[in-house]
Amino acid sequence: MAYSVPTLLLSSMEQNNVRHRCKPQEEDRLGALTDDILLSILGSVDLATAARTSALSTRWRSLPWLLPELNLHVRDFLPVPCPDYPVAAALRIFFYSKIPAQHINQAMASLTRAARSFLRTKHSGTVTKMSLEIYLVGNYSHDIGPLVRDVIDNGTVRELDLTIADDKDFRCKHADMLQKARVVDGFFSTYPNVLPCLTRLHLYNLRFAEGDMLHRTLFDCCKQLQHLSLDHCDTGDGSVWQIDAPSSGLRVLELRYSYLKRLEVRCLPKLELLRWEVWLHNETPLHFGSVPCLKELFLLCGADIDHPGFSLSQLLDGATDIHTLTLNFQGEKLWIQPESRQLRAAFSKLRKLSIYGIYVEFDLLWTINLLEAAPTVEVFEVEAFEHPCSVPFWARVGLQRVQPSWKTPGFTSCSKWQLRELHFGSFSPLVGHHMLFVREVMGRAPKLETVLLMENEEPCKKCKAMGALPTPVGGMFPRSKDEQEAIAKQLRDKRIVSSSSAAKIVFKSIASTVVF
Repeated sequence: MAYSVPTLLLSSMEQNNVRHRCKPQEEDRLGALTDDILLSILGSVDLATAARTSALSTRWRSLPWLLPELNLHVRDFLPVPCPDYPVAAALRIFFYSKIPAQHINQAMASLTRAARSFLRTKHSGTVTKMSLEIYLVGNYSHDIGPLVRDVIDNGTVRELDLTIADDKDFRCKHADMLQKARVVDGFFSTYPNVLPCLTRLHLYNLRFAEGDMLHRTLFDCCKQLQHLSLDHCDTGDGSVWQIDAPSSGLRVLELRYSYLKRLEVRCLPKLELLRWEVWLHNETPLHFGSVPCLKELFLLCGADIDHPGFSLSQLLDGATDIHTLTLNFQGEKLWIQPESRQLRAAFSKLRKLSIYGIYVEFDLLWTINLLEAAPTVEVFEVEAFEHPCSVPFWARVGLQRVQPSWKTPGFTSCSKWQLRELHFGSFSPLVGHHMLFVREVMGRAPKLETVLLMENEEPCKKCKAMGALPTPVGGMFPRSKDEQEAIAKQLRDKRIVSSSSAAKIVFKSIASTVVF
């Protein structure tokens, strides 16, 4: 019996096991499915699983080549499953860094065999896009590179999603980062046709010696690039990276744990989303020039106790079309300076505002300053932060977190407020300022329809390991319906709330959702 290319990835014993496990009745049921359904099933599994299906029947052998996208991910060949993007994107680099070198070599050897089996075989399928995740270790790049080059040259693959993983975490030494950048640049120099084909690129632990080289590689050569993710990548400690790419089609830019002093986006005409998680300098991290399509901005960082803060209105100058803004303080000091009316120009088109990582003991009324500057906001999300596992050094030596110094705005006319939904994560009714904050918003928002009060998520693994589970100051989330009903009545009490609110109040715990 002749086997297809995918079947070559399996041993004869594996082929026999697959055939024996599939009984005639099961084959009949599978045979009744249309190709579209079977392709949908194959598209949701990794390459190794898809390869095993080719031993089921003659019909299954050609199906992998009918998929619109071919996925070759080194994580699928590792002995330990990797967390999926984007749920654990920020943790992916830590996962990679814990993998033994032997497992990396074995996984790359298996991936190389799979790539050779698939990509060296002529076929008449519909694959036009390939997602490739590799380590540039050993000589594997000399095996993978020519295969990728050839399928691009012959027109089989027109779009490439490339991730170059690394075996180090954020503590990777600067000298190592420079060396890794040279290896990556060498790969692209050896196989230059890869760059124009890239639609998505994810890089780790690179320090480019010259900003011009980074710009030339990512923007001048990658004409199709739409999504760029850089984890622990920069052009030098305290450096300024300037992006001026009027012909770029980049739509998504993500940075994580960067030593950049500042990112200056002078021109990215198609950029829609910018996400920056953790910067290590106290100055304003961003400057915008021409970003006419920028609609969503996500900023996450835990500031040091001596962080002076920066002006959010100045940071957003030049980006006045944002409709979704997310700020996450990770339970630390606020890194934005007190502002309200100064933000009106930047917030003129804002529809969703999310303020996460507010330390559980911090007052929340300061956030109303942001709402008053953004009457167009329809969804407002806040989330309290309490993680016993996350105690900064300065707190361990007896220093206290710095409370927000913002003044609570007086009650002014809020008739123009468009707010329809208030979401409160890690809500605790016995924390006085939690109740006060919700009542204040309910009293100011005439069009409010829904107040969603949510329980804290399951404790993180580190908190569990410490045996120190989060217990908000004053009490936990109300679980009984009687408790929830009593809280709903307090929130609607006309003697306390300055205006009558018809908004429904929803209590969402881990186990249930109750509406009042």
